[in-house]
Amino acid sequence: MSIRIDGVVLLDKPAGMSSQGAVTAVKRAFNADKAGHTGTLDPMATGLLPICLGEATKYSQDLLEADKTYIAQVKFGARTDTGDAEGQIIEEFSLPEFASDAAIRNALDALLPSFTGPITQVPPMYSALKRDGKPLYEYARAGVELERAPREITIHAIRWTDIQWPVATLEVSCSKGTYIRVLAEDLGNVLACGAHLVGLRRTEVGHLTLEQSFTMESIQKGLQDSSSYILPVDALLQTLPHLTVDEQQAKRLEMGQRVPLNLPSIEALVRIYRATAAPHNFIGTADWRSGVLHPKRLISQVH
Repeated sequence: MSIRIDGVVLLDKPAGMSSQGAVTAVKRAFNADKAGHTGTLDPMATGLLPICLGEATKYSQDLLEADKTYIAQVKFGARTDTGDAEGQIIEEFSLPEFASDAAIRNALDALLPSFTGPITQVPPMYSALKRDGKPLYEYARAGVELERAPREITIHAIRWTDIQWPVATLEVSCSKGTYIRVLAEDLGNVLACGAHLVGLRRTEVGHLTLEQSFTMESIQKGLQDSSSYILPVDALLQTLPHLTVDEQQAKRLEMGQRVPLNLPSIEALVRIYRATAAPHNFIGTADWRSGVLHPKRLISQVH
């Protein structure tokens, strides 16, 4: 029988596994009754996939909004129908000729300023975005191309970390909704020789990093005590300011009631703790406006 486990597992997702497949495998490994992820990684991609168990699933949306960092391998000289190495090559190009490695580096560096800061991207047809209730990839597989409106995204930082021409490795820190496959294609278009993604690894989601993660193999083999793989629910929310309330205020919040606080308000979403020892002192999140706490998303307490 499955059991209630509340917390977050930071998985280093292997290549070839879907995000939903990863959730199912982690849920089974811990015999948890409820699990979800915080935004998909393509099956080809590897790296950081935070998986929420139990009450942590209430906060998975907060990480969907978070910035992400990726290491991406871009191969110039060909376009594929999916924008990555899993697709079929649909167009090949002659590569530009460069006099030296320094000339290659200069040409690639010259591409980056126009891909820095707020930019627009047209979402790919091979994506999970829906049109009339159907994901775009279903239309794409049927050979149908639909018009897609450009979306605004932000590239916070972008740099080449390694160049083995015609493959170059890019580190990208970006806002939610950024498609690295589209970024690779757009770089190839500007260089007039096409490009597609041949490798992708996610290293950061918000304040969470790949260094904190575990492989599926170590989790399934139980190489450590199971509790050492699971971060507390509030690990997802560490960038929010926090407040501590007394027991009476905690009970009022848990009943969905607003609680006035005799403190200067900061007009923000905050995480709330009761004035008792961890680990069961996290109550949830509240909007703190005009000196009053408005409960927003509370965890169901263990009795």
